[in-house]
Order: sequence, then structure tokens, then C-alpha cells
Amino acid sequence: MEKYDYLIVGAGLFGAVFAHEAKTAGKRCLVIDKRAHRGGNVYCEEVEGIRVHKYGAHIFHTDDKEVWEYVNRFVEFNRYTNSPLACYNDRLYNLPFNMNTFYQLWGVRTPAEAKAKIAEQRAAYAHIAEPANLEEQALKLCGEDIYTRLIKGYTEKQWGRKATELPAFIIRRIPFRFVFDNNYFNDAYQGIPKGGYNVLIDALLGGTEVRLDADYFEERDMWDAMAERVIFTGCIDEFFDYRCGRLDYRSLHFDHHCLDVEDFQGNAVVNYTAADVPYTRIIEHKHFEYGVQPVTVITYEYPDAFAPGKEPYYPVNDNRNAAIYKQYCELAEQQSRVVFGGRLGAYVYADMDDTVAAALRLCRKCLV
Repeated sequence: MEKYDYLIVGAGLFGAVFAHEAKTAGKRCLVIDKRAHRGGNVYCEEVEGIRVHKYGAHIFHTDDKEVWEYVNRFVEFNRYTNSPLACYNDRLYNLPFNMNTFYQLWGVRTPAEAKAKIAEQRAAYAHIAEPANLEEQALKLCGEDIYTRLIKGYTEKQWGRKATELPAFIIRRIPFRFVFDNNYFNDAYQGIPKGGYNVLIDALLGGTEVRLDADYFEERDMWDAMAERVIFTGCIDEFFDYRCGRLDYRSLHFDHHCLDVEDFQGNAVVNYTAADVPYTRIIEHKHFEYGVQPVTVITYEYPDAFAPGKEPYYPVNDNRNAAIYKQYCELAEQQSRVVFGGRLGAYVYADMDDTVAAALRLCRKCLV
């Protein structure tokens, strides 16, 4: 049996970064993934010349210059700026909450007018000393109009629970920008890889053996025997056979459509914030790369309850799950050959730059 220094379970961004750094350090790596493609959730599928973000919109953004320079070593990024819209009862609002949003809500035109209107709306909930749930927290922070039109329905769909049943800490603060600027992120660097995320992943995995359609758990003993150490990026509770209990996740369902029109909505992302609309957003993929194709591809994104066989996307960070995850961390520390990483291994919702940074930190620790 061929022997490797590292078995990397998962060909997503975390695993790909580690594989590249390990190869550069002279280590022999085998990367396996149960899916039929590389890239994990950043994988793009080409349809009519349009690169479709198969698992939802992914916009790379960061304030970390080291991370930005690192990914740009492998692929050039375009200048895409995330400026989503929100649709509520057939009216469009700019996101994030900025002067354009406040003008659309109330007709105010100056920062002073906007601040006064927000203060007026918040005053109605000043009596709430300690918010007992997300709804009370949001009302105390922003007042009724913003909460009702742009937060309540979207959040309840996303989590599958009423806002009055969600913990207040989910919304610690609500950022308001008193300028006419629709750039969603404050980060210094932002963009989409030219040619799509597959170019980045393929460059990171270049020269490393990758086996797809390979489920680690189906032949676990065989895979473990093939390497000195294992980098595991799957669900940490599954690795330990759920002995401390199952961690909760939220899942997503994507409904992709190729349309014989040049432009469907004029923007890459439009969120649908009303409770009576079942999906949370529509993504139009050609706008990520300024496409000029005569057709377009859109994706309806639906929140979904997680169950075996579905993809776990978002951890449910409540007290119950935190306690369970802590137990798994204690078990993980007892593993001499296995290191856990990535969003599932660390039970965390992580942006792509955080994922790259975490993988590089692990490399500095392991590849010495």
C-alpha cells in the first residue's frame, strides 16, 4: 500500500490550501472527497459560458493583506463589489443599511434626518432593558420599519424559527452607514477569481493526488492506514460516531435555472425578506464576472432543515451545541494523528478569508 505523509479529507478551500503548503514543504499528500468535484462549496459549474456558484454566492473579501496576496498568487481577481438588494412586497431596498436605504424607507436625504428617524423608531422600544430574544434585540437596535421589512422574515426563514424563539445574541449590533454607499463589505480587498473559483482550487491542488467520489467513512481503516497523519475537514461529530450527541446545522436547497434572457434582475444577489416568499434570495451568476452572454443563469436559494444526506451549511451556535462541541474538542485533543479544520471540523461559519488564514496557521504549526 502506498504511504503518504498526510491524508486530507475534503477537497475544499481549507484542504486545498493545506495540501499546497504541505507539497511545497516536501510532504506527500493524498486528498479525498466524497463529492464528484474539487472545491467543496466554492465549486463552480459552467453553464452556457456562465460560471455558476453551485452552492450559493461566494464573494472573496478580506482585510488581511497576507491572505489577499496569498490567493492572488494563484489567480487574478476581478473588481466585483458586493452590493445586494432586498425585496420586500415588490419594493427594492439597498443593502447594507445606508443612506440609499433610509431614503427608500422614509424619504430622508441627509445623515441628520436619517439619524433622527432611527432614534425616533428606537425610542418606542426603549423600555426593553434586556432583550429576551432576537426580535426584541432588533427592535431595540433599529425600530419597527427596518426590522419588519428587512430583518424579520429573512431571519425567520434562514433559521426556521420565529424571531421570538431565537436568542438575542444572534444580532449583537446592526451597522448603519450614513453615506450613500452600497458596498456591503468594509474590507479593503474584494473580488471574484477571474475564471471562477475552480481556477484557484486547481492551482492549489496542482501536483497533489486527488481522489473524488471517495467517502472516508466507507473505508475508514483503509484510508487511515495510508498516511502518517490525517487532516479532517468533515463534521467533527460524525468523525466520533456522534458519541457526544449530534450537532445541529441549517441546510440550504438550490434551484438553478438557465433562462433565455440576457439579464433577469440586473444584480448578482437580491434578498427576499418577506415571510410569504419561500426562498431567501435569487442569485444571477453572470454578474459576478460582468458576463455578456445572451442567456443567464439564476438560482433560487431556499433555507432547509438539516437531515442525514443533506449538506450542513450553518452551525447552530446556541448553548446546547456549544456544550456538545466542547466535548468533541476534548476528544479531538486526544487524537495524536488527526487534526480537525475547516468549517465542519471546527463547527464554525467562516468566510473564505478566515478559512485560508486558519489553514495557513495550521500549516505553520504542523509543517515545521
